[in-house]
Amino acid sequence: MFQEMTLEELQSKAKQGKLTIIDVRSPSEYEDSKIPNSVNIPVFDDEERKEVGTIYKQVSPKAARERGIEIFSAKLPQFINEVKELDGEKVVYCWRGGMRSKAAATVVDLAGTPVFRLNGGFRTYRNWVVNTLENFDMKPHAFVLNGYTGTGKTEILQKLKSEGYPVLDLEGMANHRGSIFGQIGRKPHNQKKFDSLLVHELLRYQDDEYVLMEGESKRIGKAVLPSFLMDKKDEGVQIYIELPKEERVRIILDEYQPWNYPEECIEAFHMIKKRIHTPVAKEIEQALHDENFEIAIELLLDYYYDPRYQHSITQYAEDQIIPIKAKNTEDATQQIKQLLTKKNVLH
Repeated sequence: MFQEMTLEELQSKAKQGKLTIIDVRSPSEYEDSKIPNSVNIPVFDDEERKEVGTIYKQVSPKAARERGIEIFSAKLPQFINEVKELDGEKVVYCWRGGMRSKAAATVVDLAGTPVFRLNGGFRTYRNWVVNTLENFDMKPHAFVLNGYTGTGKTEILQKLKSEGYPVLDLEGMANHRGSIFGQIGRKPHNQKKFDSLLVHELLRYQDDEYVLMEGESKRIGKAVLPSFLMDKKDEGVQIYIELPKEERVRIILDEYQPWNYPEECIEAFHMIKKRIHTPVAKEIEQALHDENFEIAIELLLDYYYDPRYQHSITQYAEDQIIPIKAKNTEDATQQIKQLLTKKNVLH
């Protein structure tokens, strides 16, 4: 018979790389939120889950169980083989450690593959994430990258992270670029998915002297940053990056590739159109329709983004700010690395 595993045991074994975590919920549940590095082998697909749920509500729990057994029985050989082929110790979970994970663990164990079941299911993990964030005492200092739109802050952070620097890529965790146009070409993560990614990154860097992050607002797409992280950001060293405008336009074009999403660009622009002087707004809209994206970006920088950024600079004390003037993102990255080597920069 399968054994239960606590969340603490799961996390310990996962850190050691000795565990394969199997999510047996439906694909849409898995897409909505999951335990990091888990694989999805569903007991029911989305339509089957809906059918069983309807029977549960409209007929009876007994009838729902019987229909569930009927559906799952037909896919047992494939299900057992998929689990068996996975490496290492195995643990399965569903939403709350209920019938789906119990059925999955039972049949896999009976087929000769030892397996654990997560006690309390995904709900236990989600409660842990929420409680950890609510009570988190973030120890590292913060270096915060600021700068006009298009200064390649995300690109710089990703480069630094690839070299082993402690980086919180908040836009990456939100799967959103943090602007009106930030969702173009992406599917933004919901709060649950963002929280899950964030808590693991925070714990990863908790013993470091500092972390690097971008100067984000409270909301990034669908995700809201916790208050302690906003406080840490506001208290941190503010690195202000300045790049030539032509370089910024190039970076924006490379990042957004608006020619692949012309309709989405126009739709996003309509959300800010009223905030821009009417003749300029008409010129930007026409440039977007003509797919003259370079002109549209230059006008958006001059008449919308840059003035808003200039206002945001005033919220920080002068001794918090370190300006960096660079030719491109590579130059800016090198200057930041030099800055981080100075022992007195945090004092």
